[in-house]
Amino acid sequence: MTQELKNLLIMLGSIVVVLLIIVIFFGSKGPMRKLIGFFIEETDSETVRGGRKTEDSQKYSNEPIVEMAKLIRKTDDRLRVFESDGSMHIVDPYYELEFITRKGKRLKISCSETAYGQIPFNEEGSLTYKRNTLVKFKFYEGIIYNDTEHQNG
Repeated sequence: MTQELKNLLIMLGSIVVVLLIIVIFFGSKGPMRKLIGFFIEETDSETVRGGRKTEDSQKYSNEPIVEMAKLIRKTDDRLRVFESDGSMHIVDPYYELEFITRKGKRLKISCSETAYGQIPFNEEGSLTYKRNTLVKFKFYEGIIYNDTEHQNG
């Protein structure tokens, strides 16, 4: 074996070793990544791959997202102001719907007061949303659009 051939084999071997180290430490499914992920993994049931919560991952999409989902919870936050003359008005209303998808992912979607009142519980349908805001919910009995002119925010 000549000296040039030995040098070539040493160089190829070192390249293979460097590539293996890169794959082990920086590969998405590498054993080192899994070991690190085991120790820093969040235990929250709403986390998805990458450690980002589902509600956060919705915020980063500019395109409307369509998923089959079922309404499981409604939440509202309204500040009621009562005046001395007996009148009452609502300030900064916020309405939120929580859906669960077929894959078990929970989505918290803000909506208008109209959509909040019209979407029935436990009705599975096609949920269209954009950046945590309802666009429409289509189910067997009809389509409910988000009435944004009554929504603040």
